[in-house]
Amino acid sequence: MTATIVMKFGGTSVADAERIKRAARRIVGKRDAGKRVVAVLSARGQTTDELIQMAEEVSPTPDPREMDMLLSTGERISCALCAMAINDLGHRAISLTGSQAGIVTDASHTKARIIDVRADRIRQALEDDLIVLVAGFQGVSTSRDVTTLGRGGSDTTAVALAAAIGAEVCEIYSDVAGVFTADPRVVPDARKLPVVSFEEMLEMAASGAKVLQLRSVEYARTHGVRIHCRSSFEESPGTFVLGEDETMEHPLITAVTHSTDEARITLTGVPDRPGVAAAIFRALADANCNVDTIIQNEPREEGRDAEVSFTIAAEDLRAAERALEPIRTGLGIAEIDTDSEIGKVSIIGAGMRSHPGVAAQVFETLAARGINIEMISTSPIKISCVIRSDEVPEAVQALHESFQLSLAEVQRERPIGQEAR
Repeated sequence: MTATIVMKFGGTSVADAERIKRAARRIVGKRDAGKRVVAVLSARGQTTDELIQMAEEVSPTPDPREMDMLLSTGERISCALCAMAINDLGHRAISLTGSQAGIVTDASHTKARIIDVRADRIRQALEDDLIVLVAGFQGVSTSRDVTTLGRGGSDTTAVALAAAIGAEVCEIYSDVAGVFTADPRVVPDARKLPVVSFEEMLEMAASGAKVLQLRSVEYARTHGVRIHCRSSFEESPGTFVLGEDETMEHPLITAVTHSTDEARITLTGVPDRPGVAAAIFRALADANCNVDTIIQNEPREEGRDAEVSFTIAAEDLRAAERALEPIRTGLGIAEIDTDSEIGKVSIIGAGMRSHPGVAAQVFETLAARGINIEMISTSPIKISCVIRSDEVPEAVQALHESFQLSLAEVQRERPIGQEAR
C-alpha cells in the first residue's frame, strides 16, 4: 500500500505567491516520489494578526463565535491558492475547510480542542489520486459552529490528521531548520538537534519554544505520530520528535527555552480558608485562561490573609482580569495587581532525572549575571525561572554557555579523530 505523509506549511512558508508556488512544488515532489500527500496550510504571513486588528477596529471585545468565523478565512485562502498552483503543475488537488475535512471540536471558541477526526472524505480523495489540502487551525464544533484551535493550531490539525489516516510521518515546515538548543536569534551558536523526545518537546513548547504548538505535541505523543520539523527553504533533514524509547541518548540538558509573552497576576489579601483557591482558578478556567506557575504565600499567623501569584499568557491578561473582578468582592480579596514586564527562561533535559546539582548550577549562573529570580517551577526534566523580561536574552545566553550546549562545545568533547555520525 502506498505510504501517506502529512505536510504542514506555516505562515512564513506561504507568505506570498512565490512561496506558495514553492510549497506546491515541494508537495508535488513528494507525490512524484510515490507518496500520497495531505498538506495542511496556515494563513499567509501576518493575515491572522491583520484579521484580529480588523475585529478590534469595530469592537473592543469581539464576540468569540464571530472571531472564529473571521479568523478561519485566512487558512482557506492559502489552501485554495496552493491548490491552484498544484493544478498548474499537472497534478489534481482539492482544498478542504476544517469542517469538510471532518475535524470535530468542542465548543470553546478561539481555543477549541479536537475531539474527533472523521477523515472519510480525505481517504476517498486520496483513493481518487488527489492531493488533499486542508485548512489548518480550524474545525466544526459539536453544535455545528466554526471553531479555531488557538495560536499554532495548524500544527495540531496536521498531527490529528496524521493520526487519523495512519500517516508514516507528519512533516512540519517553517522558516527554521528544526529544533535548536536555544533560539538562534538569541544564541547565534545554538545547535540543531537531530532528535528530541516527546517529553522534552512538550516541556520546550510549554516553556516558550515556538517550533511546535504544545497541544500538537501532546496529540502526537498520545497517538504515536512521528513529527519531522524542517525548513521550507532547504532540503536538509531537520529534527525528529519521537518517543523516549526511540531516542538513544538522554543528554543532561537538551535546550534552553524562553518566553517574553508572559504576565503575572498577584492577588493580595486573599482569605486563608478552604475553597478560595478553587474559586479563583475555576473562574480563570471558565474564562479559558491557562495558568502556568503558581505561588501561594501562607500567612505566618492564623487568621491573617495570604498572597497568591501566578503567571499566564500575556494575551490572556485582559480576560483573566475580567474573570477575577466579579469574584473579588465575594471572596474578600483586597487587591488584584498585574505585571506584564516579566519573562521566563527554562532548561529542559531528560538527563536531569539522574543528575543532582542542575538547579544549583542554574541559580548560580543567573546570580553571577545579577539576574534576580522572582518565581520558580520545576518538573522532573525542566527548571523554569520567572525573571524581568528585559533580562531574558542575557539569561538564555548565560545558561546556554554554562551547560555547554553550543556546537563548538560538542565538537570539543568528541575524541580527536572520531568523526561525527
